[in-house]
Amino acid sequence: MNRPAAGGGLLVVGDVVTDVVARYGSVLAHGTDTTARIRTLPGGAGANVACWAVRSGCPEVRLLARAGAESAGWHREELERAGVRPFLAVDDVFPTATVIALVDAAAERTFLTDGGAVLRLAVEDFAPTMLDGVGRLHLSGYLLFAETSRAAALLALRTAVDQGVPVSVDPASAGFLGELGPRRFLEFAEGAELLLPNADEACLLTGLPGPESAAAELSRRFPRVVVTLGALGAVVAAGGEVIGRVPAPPVREPVDSTGAGDAFTGGFLAALLAGADELAAAVEGCRAGAAAVAAVGGRPPPVR
Repeated sequence: MNRPAAGGGLLVVGDVVTDVVARYGSVLAHGTDTTARIRTLPGGAGANVACWAVRSGCPEVRLLARAGAESAGWHREELERAGVRPFLAVDDVFPTATVIALVDAAAERTFLTDGGAVLRLAVEDFAPTMLDGVGRLHLSGYLLFAETSRAAALLALRTAVDQGVPVSVDPASAGFLGELGPRRFLEFAEGAELLLPNADEACLLTGLPGPESAAAELSRRFPRVVVTLGALGAVVAAGGEVIGRVPAPPVREPVDSTGAGDAFTGGFLAALLAGADELAAAVEGCRAGAAAVAAVGGRPPPVR
């Protein structure tokens, strides 16, 4: 299989989100109090991918996203501190998207999501010059779930394809994907060279019961497909068949699975841009995902 040439920077078109992460150790007590450890952190699938790509060695990472005026400055500073070059459109009407992540004792997370300014990313916010020097465009699938942001995402996708820049897409949410419908999502993602679903999303997109068969089926439509399996690693498919399976490193003390898939994507794309093949890149993605599960929130922990 012919792979896109390595090199160049990464442009992520996606989202910034204010995450409120609530970690609790017991069953939620309905109608009363449950003790929890709560932190407010910068997040968002697209922003997390960008930050993990930098942490994984990608020297030039850019992010196009939209944030509310009340916290755009904070998000911009956090992205710059992480080494990401932000193209951050400011929304004066809608606030920055907010996600409440409920994280149980097993580190599994459940999200309550307010899309806010994310879904108002507009075609005017994207400029073809953002692709200058870029070796890959990555789209967060969250943008495909609303009309306004979808138009911006599809403009970026078409522009990249026209310029010969390979595109990857992350379906982002099985819940929202089910509301949109698999057929429509697959149509919107047409032209992407790489699809990065998790197991639930891959099975939903194909109607098949297992992630390996789903990965193989999706790779008939997209040249490369990588399905993440959480603690079980990842499955890589191309040309209608599974070409490899990569285990995930064990995590001694999992803390929070928020952003683990984003970390995988950032590590995987950074490795591709550095010249790795799919399986070697998946190894790097699994390493980043394991590191994410060992820390609170969706961004890389501070370097000590």
